[in-house]
Amino acid sequence: MLKSNINKLINAISIYRIIASPVLAYLAFTRNLDVFKWLLLLSFFTDLIDGFLARRYKVSSVLGAKLDSIGDDLTIVAAILGAFLFRFEFISQEIKILISLFVLFIIQNTLAFFRYRKMTSFHTYLAKIAAILQGLFFILMFFTDPLYILFYSAAIFTGLNLIEEIIMILLLPVWEANVKGIYWILKRKNEPS
Repeated sequence: MLKSNINKLINAISIYRIIASPVLAYLAFTRNLDVFKWLLLLSFFTDLIDGFLARRYKVSSVLGAKLDSIGDDLTIVAAILGAFLFRFEFISQEIKILISLFVLFIIQNTLAFFRYRKMTSFHTYLAKIAAILQGLFFILMFFTDPLYILFYSAAIFTGLNLIEEIIMILLLPVWEANVKGIYWILKRKNEPS
């Protein structure tokens, strides 16, 4: 019973992030930086909370993994929109890196839709590191000036994560959620049946 309730709470937190994303977009378009940055901070914080609860109580579900991935992606999209509207000079300066990451993201999602007919929800270790770095970068960018070392770190780990997920899509014939990374896929394939 406790695990069921924890799972519902975790899904509710992910649904909050999904609902908050259009609100964040509205705040960005209306140039309300003060509310935008605090709501974005709350959205990134709730991502940490649902991940902590899932690990702490060892609960996971296909629905939960999908909701978490959608909430993560929409929060990042809202943060990027905010960056374009509130920190355009920085974005224009780093546009080549951002376009490269966007192309990798499109390739990864296109492959996933062709292979699985849905988005991946791998939640690899690289994805978790990239998400933490992205969250820290975006939060600090809206509260202070952009920190370049944090931006480049987030970009590198995001790129590595996207490349890893592209390879994982090619390795995994059937959709799976919560796969740790390529190493664990290869290790599993080499284990005796």
